[in-house]
Amino acid sequence: MRRIAIVGAGQAGLHLALGLLRAAPGDYDVLLVSDRGPEEIRAGRVQSTQQMFAPARALERAAGLNLWDMETPWIEGMRLTTADPPGVAARTIAADLEAPAQSVDLRLKTARWLELFEEEGGRAEYRSVTADDLPALAAAHDLTLVASGRGDLGGIFGRDGRHSPFTAPQRALAVLYVHGVAPHPRWPSHMRMTGCPGVGELMVLPGLTLSGPCSMLLWEAVPDGPFDRWRDRPGPAEALERSLELMRAWAPWEYERCAAAVPTDAGAVLTGAFVPVVRHPVAEVAPESYVLGMADAVVLNDPLTGQGSNNAAHCADQYLRAVLARGDRPFDRAWMHEAFAPWWERARHTVAFTNTMLRPLPPHVRAVLTAAADRPAIAHRYVNGFPDPAGYRDWLLDADRAEAYLAALG
Repeated sequence: MRRIAIVGAGQAGLHLALGLLRAAPGDYDVLLVSDRGPEEIRAGRVQSTQQMFAPARALERAAGLNLWDMETPWIEGMRLTTADPPGVAARTIAADLEAPAQSVDLRLKTARWLELFEEEGGRAEYRSVTADDLPALAAAHDLTLVASGRGDLGGIFGRDGRHSPFTAPQRALAVLYVHGVAPHPRWPSHMRMTGCPGVGELMVLPGLTLSGPCSMLLWEAVPDGPFDRWRDRPGPAEALERSLELMRAWAPWEYERCAAAVPTDAGAVLTGAFVPVVRHPVAEVAPESYVLGMADAVVLNDPLTGQGSNNAAHCADQYLRAVLARGDRPFDRAWMHEAFAPWWERARHTVAFTNTMLRPLPPHVRAVLTAAADRPAIAHRYVNGFPDPAGYRDWLLDADRAEAYLAALG
């Protein structure tokens, strides 16, 4: 029996842990280390907006982890509005998704997955882990994976400067879950984003939380700008009051729908900021003793483009297949890099896309998105690139290809 330790009980760590137990019963002794138990997770704060696109949902479905499909509202499309000047809609890009997305509160999802892990024979330890704890974990297991970047854990993986252009947060973030948002009369199941150039973005999307269907608000504030109102870490009621104030001035069409909203619960708000970064996937924690990083621990994207939870699901699936294929051979440093490479081949495109959208848009991207507001075919292609941003390299992110694409459309 192979002994495997996973540090971190989020989207990636739990998906992988349950996958190992179910794929080869009795072949893997899996230890999952979490800083909180299921009830603490449910009683805690929201963690993200976690819009899961169809390819990632398919991985959950194949793993038997899609436990909330019948309760969760579908996200059937996207409406992306530019407000310029403030409070005035200059243009809108709108299209249906070819396959719908969903958002399930990670408190609901990971708490239940953690219970399932123990019910199905996994070992869980509830304690905080620091970098100093990793040598002992690695020595006691055939393979140790780090699926959390909390505390000093992310720092054990060296920064990859080739793919990490930022040294400071590009957005100050606020997530708020609410009940009582009036649906859009024509697009009740679309994710709606309002972007204000140089100021930031507001996203409103349907989802499922502990108390049922809800709406999730995500503020992406350019630091020190008008949207940057969250540094004092307001509670849910104050965060909602500030949200409505900002909507009234910058996105009045959203204020009209959100005016009667109320926070879903006492943990309905999360605020903060972080530096988007790509780290090297393997860390030496003791002489000739290595651990493998996964998901946000090594590829940390800003949530602007909704890639984080999708990356986590794809990472878990890729690592699961790599572990199963390894058989009885050692999980050595070379294997760790080999396991990471196929996932990075996908994840690197999410990094390139997200980093592009965080900056002032280059002229060729701006030209495509301006055309998309008037050309449904372009809007459809753009919106349906979010589930797998690799396709953007062929027509959106490269200046010559973008120009050729627009020219071919006439």
